[in-house]
Amino acid sequence: MSEYQYYEFLAVDRPLSKDEQAQVRALSTRATITATRFVNEYHFGDFHGDTTKLVEQLYDAHLYFANWGSRCLLLRLPAGLLAKKTVEPYALEESLTVHTKGGYTLLDFSLDCEDGGEWDFESSFTLSDFVGLRAELAAGDLRPLYLAWLAGLRVWELAEDDEEEYARETEPPVPAGLGELTGPQQALAHFLKVDEDLLTVAADASAPSGDAAPADQAKALATFVSALPTAEKNALLVEAALGKAAHVGSRLMARFRATRTPADATTVGSRRSAAAPQRRSAAALLDAAHLHRTGRAEREQKARRAAEEARRRAAEERRAAHLAKVAAAPGPLWTEIDDLIGQKKPPSRRVSSWRRSVSAP
Repeated sequence: MSEYQYYEFLAVDRPLSKDEQAQVRALSTRATITATRFVNEYHFGDFHGDTTKLVEQLYDAHLYFANWGSRCLLLRLPAGLLAKKTVEPYALEESLTVHTKGGYTLLDFSLDCEDGGEWDFESSFTLSDFVGLRAELAAGDLRPLYLAWLAGLRVWELAEDDEEEYARETEPPVPAGLGELTGPQQALAHFLKVDEDLLTVAADASAPSGDAAPADQAKALATFVSALPTAEKNALLVEAALGKAAHVGSRLMARFRATRTPADATTVGSRRSAAAPQRRSAAALLDAAHLHRTGRAEREQKARRAAEEARRRAAEERRAAHLAKVAAAPGPLWTEIDDLIGQKKPPSRRVSSWRRSVSAP
């Protein structure tokens, strides 16, 4: 059985210097290394560097996956943009851990599948699928954190062990927009194997995102920026002029997002409410997901049976129409049969088809 491992690092906020690239090159002679990217694939052997330290010191994102199922996504953000205390309510050791180092918050989204499960020879990922999560988190969108928490619950459910722990564990704050994930968030849900039924029932308590059309959002953002104190706006412009504005947009968007609430009270006829719902236990969510999964399976089975019945009826109708056509004008077929008997030839496709239709039950 052939092993496969993929390692990728990205430097987003600043490129690596020549000395830093040489430092990384010393860890791998075959990797493709540039000022912003490191990538290597292993079919035997392993990477000898410390991936966590490389992210702490040099890179802003790291991706690892292996065909035996292990997966890891590391993201580094300035602590001023995403505080550790913001992440901690969503952390479960099975899927998300967080720590700080040198003024940065480091998120470790992981699945450890080295437990004898089936090997995965089909899945393939690159950091371009996930790097947009950094900007979303920096702008105050916490949906990626909640997805990681759900992934941890799925690990619990498959383990089928401590049900008392399920009852004690309470969900973290539910971010808006779980029912309308962005592209990077969908990629993360797939990467962490978030159960679709679990995500669906979790989204019941999630308000609509409240994201307006681009033109409306730009107008609202302009109004928000206009209301900022002049001194603060001047300071932001100076940062931009000095080239220190890599995260100015994210900081502004996070503050802007915090001032906006999901659309009004309750959507008529919707399962969602803008009022803060009561926090659900892990046990309640897993039970609800099981019921949803069972109901969905029953609906899908019913739909398959209905489709099969429709195909059967259509076949019967075609057969009945064909027999009626033959019964209305049987002469040509009998003439052809007599000719073939006289020539001692096998029946034509037309006669064979007629025979099958007549003999069919």
